Amino acid sequence: MNILLRKVFIAHPASSHHQSVKDILLVNGIIQQIANHINADADIIIEEEGLTTTAGWIDIFSHFNDPGHEYKETLQTGAAAAAAGGFTQVFTLPNTKPVVDNKSQVEYVVQKSKDLPVTLHPLGAITKGTDGKDLAEMYDMQHSGAIAFSDGTSPVQSPGLFLKALQYIKAFDGILIQIPTDKSIGQYGLINEGIVSTRLGLPGIPAIAEEIIILRDIELLKYTNSKLHITGVSTAKGIALIQQAKEAGLAVTCSVTPYHLYFSDEDLQTYDTNLKVNPPLRPAEDVQALREAVLNGWVDSIASHHLPQDWDNKTCEFEYAKYGMLGLQTSYAAVQTVLPQLTAEQVSRLFSANARSIFNIPDVTIEEGAVAELSLFSPKQHTSLTTDNNRSKSFNTAFAGKTLNGKVIGIIHKGNLYLNK
Repeated sequence: MNILLRKVFIAHPASSHHQSVKDILLVNGIIQQIANHINADADIIIEEEGLTTTAGWIDIFSHFNDPGHEYKETLQTGAAAAAAGGFTQVFTLPNTKPVVDNKSQVEYVVQKSKDLPVTLHPLGAITKGTDGKDLAEMYDMQHSGAIAFSDGTSPVQSPGLFLKALQYIKAFDGILIQIPTDKSIGQYGLINEGIVSTRLGLPGIPAIAEEIIILRDIELLKYTNSKLHITGVSTAKGIALIQQAKEAGLAVTCSVTPYHLYFSDEDLQTYDTNLKVNPPLRPAEDVQALREAVLNGWVDSIASHHLPQDWDNKTCEFEYAKYGMLGLQTSYAAVQTVLPQLTAEQVSRLFSANARSIFNIPDVTIEEGAVAELSLFSPKQHTSLTTDNNRSKSFNTAFAGKTLNGKVIGIIHKGNLYLNK
């Protein structure tokens, strides 16, 4: 298949065509020609307002629920949502049934990924069954294709066990991913502890439940000299603590979610269960601090925290609703909406380049002769997620029906083109 991209802005610092507008001709998944203007027969010609391309985007924290909870999401539907969201590679959470805590479960995801439009990288569990008691066989999982290790939605609570995990992964230069949540603080909380929780009469989760885990894990990282990625950071102090650790030379990186950048706890006035997430939505001053951290480079990546929930687990009283929100299809547009000043190069780093560097994923080039792995998007167009264009099996999202700035046009990966209609 021949694909011609017309007048596309290239945002890829490693490319000799970085920050230039070119035509790109792709033949059977290979970049055959990049020039100011290309006259060639093509099966598909893509010419869109504001068309921009970067190396394929990577999401480092998505729950595809397969195996065991396929009524919420499957590898196939999750991959379709990822492709529609502009992602070519996705890290899948281990919180399945059975848990991805051994090489057989890792191999299941790796093998299934071969037939999907995006590449899936399973995250191996840190502890057996993600129950936080005994270390899982991380060495075996790494050899079978686990990209990194995390207990996903059940962050490791024991400092002694987390210390051992940090020491263990040094044998193969691995990395741990942790949501910063101390479950013993505000364990019955539902939203951020503050003025809004008091007004709504809901038990709160204080910011210190996040910040104390960040402090703890940084100290453990300092002791072990290992590698750690903290995802879903939601407070100004949490971001500041991580930046201080970076400046001290520790191998710590972080990511934030699009919904923590877009919503604050004030948006919970309607008791919308789609906004029940963990870590919880924080006050406006924390949201502003996160946005500034993204702009000034303190945040390494955007992580969707795509957590599908079925209708029964969201259409109920707030107290009984499960945590989580869809994220893959709206990640880029949500970020572009709240941070319109983001440059295409910053998008490239936040959605692709930094994740490749952190997790040792081979970079791709936008040069003639290279295999194409591209995300296509436009900051000048708009996105609205509806039941018609939703590709996930679930629809638990507070972005439904909202008009967001920026649009994903599609992806080119594995020799194929996947376009949003």
